[in-house]
Amino acid sequence: MALNSRQLLASMDYEPRPVEKGYANRSLYINLSDRTIKAKPVTEEMKEIFIGGRGFGLWYLWNAVTGNTRWNDPENEIIISSGPIGGVTQYPGSGKSLVVSLSPTTGSVVDSNVGGHFGPLLKFSGWDAIEIQGKADKDVIIYIDGNTGRVTIEEAPPGPGDSHLLVEQITETYAPSEADKRHISIVSSGTGAEHTLIGMLNFSYYDTRRGLIRIKQAGRGGIGTVFRDKKVKAIVVKYEGIKGDTNKPADKQRVNAAGIRLHKEIAALDDQQCRMRRTGTTYLFQIMNDYDILPVHNFKFGSHPDAPKINDKVWKQRFSPGKADGCWYGCTMACAHVTVDHVLKTGPYKGQKVHVDGPEYETLAGVGSNCGIFDPGYVLECNFYCDTYGIDTISFGTLTGFVMECFENGVINEEITGGLSLTFGNAEAAMELLHRMARGEGFGRIAGQGIRRMKRILVEQYGADAAFLQDIGMEAKGLEYSEYVPKESLAQQGGYGLTNKGPQHDEAWLIFMDMVLNQLPTFEDKAEALHYFPMFRTWFGLNGLCKLPWNDVVPANNADTEEPAKVPEHVQNYVDLFSGVTGRNITKEDIIAMSEGVYNFQRVFNLKMGFGTREHDAIPYRSAGPVTVEEYESRAERYDKQLKEMVGFEPEGKSTGEKIKALRKYREEQYQKLVDAVYERRGWTQNGIPTLETLKKFKIDFPDVVELVKKHLQGEPEARPA
Repeated sequence: MALNSRQLLASMDYEPRPVEKGYANRSLYINLSDRTIKAKPVTEEMKEIFIGGRGFGLWYLWNAVTGNTRWNDPENEIIISSGPIGGVTQYPGSGKSLVVSLSPTTGSVVDSNVGGHFGPLLKFSGWDAIEIQGKADKDVIIYIDGNTGRVTIEEAPPGPGDSHLLVEQITETYAPSEADKRHISIVSSGTGAEHTLIGMLNFSYYDTRRGLIRIKQAGRGGIGTVFRDKKVKAIVVKYEGIKGDTNKPADKQRVNAAGIRLHKEIAALDDQQCRMRRTGTTYLFQIMNDYDILPVHNFKFGSHPDAPKINDKVWKQRFSPGKADGCWYGCTMACAHVTVDHVLKTGPYKGQKVHVDGPEYETLAGVGSNCGIFDPGYVLECNFYCDTYGIDTISFGTLTGFVMECFENGVINEEITGGLSLTFGNAEAAMELLHRMARGEGFGRIAGQGIRRMKRILVEQYGADAAFLQDIGMEAKGLEYSEYVPKESLAQQGGYGLTNKGPQHDEAWLIFMDMVLNQLPTFEDKAEALHYFPMFRTWFGLNGLCKLPWNDVVPANNADTEEPAKVPEHVQNYVDLFSGVTGRNITKEDIIAMSEGVYNFQRVFNLKMGFGTREHDAIPYRSAGPVTVEEYESRAERYDKQLKEMVGFEPEGKSTGEKIKALRKYREEQYQKLVDAVYERRGWTQNGIPTLETLKKFKIDFPDVVELVKKHLQGEPEARPA
């Protein structure tokens, strides 16, 4: 891709101006259909109610689509926004971007968070968000030069379709000198996003210490598929001049003080706690196995004797050592590790030496243990190809586990899979399935639709048992489960089922509080946790923050505080950060209230798209209890005891089938009681609809929102399938 090959299709010049108190106070709108490029003002009302990040994305998308819009309609948008704290260099984890769109797999609004440099560079270039609508008639590159003040839409010249090659070539085009490379970030996807519904986005940044272009992923919900459907090859932003006060905080000293506190804690305590700087999120793998909550064989089991073969000790030896691994400037958490010089054994790049970002815990558990594969070489291979193809590793791992269980139960066979023996543990077959998905070929095209559509296809075309597939298909709302086994944690079942976008742990991770520490004994306790933690975590996505610095390192005296699960000192850090950046002085209670407005708005957005009521908060039974005889008998002593002590059912002399049925009745009733309690705590009706009082309380009682909610309160229209 040469500089002189860039063909200009449209452009807009603008006046670069500094950020003020965390905001650029305008957003960039691009319509690819008619090649419109224009600026939109960011209003004070937007900042007050929607804050930034995910909130801005939801607001723009709400005003762009109707209830009849589908993911591949031109009206659908992709919105990327950071948030007012995004780009702060003094506090770890402040480089996040939030991406919002209508999802190909859920049919409703989805958000996904991602690290890297794009969001901060976009804001410092003068834009709080980029809003992309319409469809191009040919592959295009969107380029934002934040120093000269120019936005262009350019025809993408012929070149590679997969991210690891694409970002290399685009970087050389727009940042030809070594010095320029650190000032550029690229959003891209790959050929897998074109042929599946689980495509994701890669966000690049330059690793100056290793001389590598690295990528982080916005994985959930198929937004990469939307990206390629719009014929966007890449979005490029370039900005030079980042300083410690580029965010122009209202009170720099207050921001600095919060950062200094956390930097000191990380330096002193990380090695004693989670070892993020050494092994990143892989530290979770062995812990999850030890507590029997690691997904194994499509979430049937929670542990496996081969887990040590791919645990954090293995990755500590494989990760490139001795380098700072923050994915944004100033992040001493430094969890973004990389494996270098992996020689590929399969696929179109076989024999080539590549670097692989990660793996993260979710990838290890998804493509590894959930598929019964405990080979670090396979994990790296699969991780690399998912990334470069633009395929979400969580969805791939969870759907492949589902496919493997279907294969082992005779639901599908080699005739259907095109000769693939998709049994648990078959790494070769799993890799070939991934390559076929990326090519849109054979059974790979079916698998690439995601679990929800796969279930329908297997029932309609191959006569599968719909009830069995519903029980073992680990998806809710059309989104594949992230990688924790919630069977023994009712609160975590709710943490997955009661999410707005589908079962992703970034809203609530309550397994330890509930299952291990028994801190949530009553329904009211669980409902309160399922109110507070989703709202608190939502706030990170409004502000451009990573979750990890909140509770993956904690103060030495945290266990002695009144509410250690909330990490009170770090909550105060966030109060200081937001107040210090924006000049809008808040309390810890305001954090929850700010999130409640956006969270309830997203719930109403689901209503707009034909979802968002109680039946859509259902979960597959495997996430609540044992489906099969094998599953029950693997924990027979535990389940028998629960039947006697909790259900009042005498298991002695009963068949395993009878015991499964009795336990299921009890656990399904418990889940519905939890749903009742959570709805009440959130200010929703018993059908899961926010009340008019709730809308008014959080200032989201816009006329069209009220009209929609009133219609649902008067009589629920028939829900449509995803």
